[in-house]
Amino acid sequence: MEFLIPSTVALLASLLTFFSGFGLGTLLLPAFALFFPVEQAVAMTAVVHFLNNLFKLALTGRHLDRGVLLRFGVPAVAASLLGAWLLVKLAGAAPAFGWSGFGRSFNVTPVELVVGVLLLAFASVDLVPRWRDASFDPRWMPLGGVLSGFFGGLTGMQGALRSAFLSRAGLDKHAFIGTGVALACLIDFSRLGVYAGSFRAQMHALDYGALASAVLAATLGALLGNRLLHKVTMPGVQRAVAVMLFVVAVGMMSGLL
Repeated sequence: MEFLIPSTVALLASLLTFFSGFGLGTLLLPAFALFFPVEQAVAMTAVVHFLNNLFKLALTGRHLDRGVLLRFGVPAVAASLLGAWLLVKLAGAAPAFGWSGFGRSFNVTPVELVVGVLLLAFASVDLVPRWRDASFDPRWMPLGGVLSGFFGGLTGMQGALRSAFLSRAGLDKHAFIGTGVALACLIDFSRLGVYAGSFRAQMHALDYGALASAVLAATLGALLGNRLLHKVTMPGVQRAVAVMLFVVAVGMMSGLL
């Protein structure tokens, strides 16, 4: 089961997140954590996430928008380093609140609460008709990069805010996916450099069979997503982003994620 469940989640999550631009790590981490210690689950999820993004970049990178990549990516990378550094400093900080249920205790940190509210606000945009077709002016891209990178480095969920901005950047579906994947690779690379010290001790104890199985399954999910891309419209992508933003926001604000 330590092979089957994470691999199945990796395949389905990779397919779904091919269009939404985020969520693979969010969905895969709990699947790994069912069978491995949390530290190993985090390390395995990080490896699958990074390798899957590299593969998606090979599939879609030719469609990326270089202007958006620079305006969004440079501030994002810088802010992700600051967020990752702050994460190390805030380790062990007291939660904002907690609750118990299903035989478990759930805690919500102040950072998770703030990010959850932000994501819920972005998800709600699709519910207001006059905002549904709105797009961000290019001058707001650096702000989007700072928010995405900083909270990505701080919480590990860098894709949600990135997709919220890029889905409103006036890009077509190919440029949205290609640019988002390129940005994900940049931010993953920068924050993993900060996390490397924490992961080093775990890399020797990983179950490489389960890891390889999940990597292959996620790769297959990306291939399927690429094959289905011609059937998807940009409004469909925006709806997928809104649904995923809502799910992640509720999960973070409740302590379930």
